[in-house]
Amino acid sequence: MSKSAEALAGDRVRLADVATEAGVSLATISKVLNGKPDVAADTRERVESLLAERGYRRRTGASAAQPELIELVFHELDRIWSMELIDGVESIAKEHGLSVVLTVTGDRHSPGIEWLEGVLRRRPAGVILVFSELAPALRERLRSRAIPFVIVDPAGDPSPDVPSVGSANWSGGLAATRHLIELGHRRIAAITGPDDMMCSLARLDGFRSAMKSAELPIDPSFERFGDFHVEGGRRIALELLSRPDRPTAIFAGSDLQALGTLEAARSLGLRVPDDLSIVGYDDIPLCKWVSPRLTTVHQPLRQMGVEAARLVLSLGHDEADGGGSGPAARMDLATSLVVRDSSGPPPAVTP
Repeated sequence: MSKSAEALAGDRVRLADVATEAGVSLATISKVLNGKPDVAADTRERVESLLAERGYRRRTGASAAQPELIELVFHELDRIWSMELIDGVESIAKEHGLSVVLTVTGDRHSPGIEWLEGVLRRRPAGVILVFSELAPALRERLRSRAIPFVIVDPAGDPSPDVPSVGSANWSGGLAATRHLIELGHRRIAAITGPDDMMCSLARLDGFRSAMKSAELPIDPSFERFGDFHVEGGRRIALELLSRPDRPTAIFAGSDLQALGTLEAARSLGLRVPDDLSIVGYDDIPLCKWVSPRLTTVHQPLRQMGVEAARLVLSLGHDEADGGGSGPAARMDLATSLVVRDSSGPPPAVTP
């Protein structure tokens, strides 16, 4: 008996037991395993629970069809930021003769449950998720179907058993703030991202560490949580810059928030960098073309996509070879400061 036949036979014995206990046919079990929609919700839940209890794992030799795609999943598709990741993933997919399918689902914390049935039907070579975390139940179902997955730029604190690719957020916040301090700024504000995202907290932590290292006081009202978008950055910056003791510099936790800050400064008649210095985060291509060109922290978004694609394909190969039992890979890529025109010394006399 071939290895593939043995795998099928082994699975069939286990699945027959599950079918008997669930009171359904093997055909129904097959539909659940392959994400077919024509199964009642309570039946699907009962079968999934039994599969989980028995520790079911699809054996990679059990399917003759070769996967032809990598699935890249976002909670929102930002045309500027997302394209860098997409480009990185596509470059590796092309090397392996694979296509990339994009899915938008859920919120920033996790994909929607409806997505799962679709990915089980598509059976990609791997799934790359731009989310903070993946719920244990979703992880288990992907693993039980031998679909490898990787989280990119985790906004939360991923579980130790979740493969992930991120960047050095704390170091980025530190470098941005040190740059402003070295220029002579003392009243520095920070607009980071949502307060429930680990990358937001890490960038803010880097800001605080730089301020403390320089023995500068930190005004709690100068620390603001935003949403990483232009309008959010503009709104918060307007509040900060309308104060009588306005900051002379703002570190924005994303380039989009930095662009919003730039717009707020212009609306108040402030010149950048003469009256206000701004440092962003991400180094999206637009930073080179706005006026003034934006000083920012380079986050290697494209390389993160490249490494995530390499990792997810490697995990798939390990699974096929009978490995994959070691600790999950966690990769943090280095960030770097890119100095352009939006940062300079503070004004000689400040309000």
